[in-house]
Amino acid sequence: MNKQEVELLSEEVEMLMRERAMLLDVVGSAAMLISHADARDLPPSVMDAAEKLSKALNALSEDTLKDALEAVQGK
Repeated sequence: MNKQEVELLSEEVEMLMRERAMLLDVVGSAAMLISHADARDLPPSVMDAAEKLSKALNALSEDTLKDALEAVQGK
């Protein structure tokens, strides 16, 4: 690998790390919202989206969800 390739790869990794941090913020915020939501208070038109979000959050690994919650709580 030459210097230019290493530099490009480094920039790509940095971009991916920034994107991961933003996604962890989104996931953490969504998890906090769902954990405080009461299905009885949600309008029927929102229930489908809330259920999909809940299933997606439950499908995450425990470590990823923990990182996401820490990202939100640390702010």
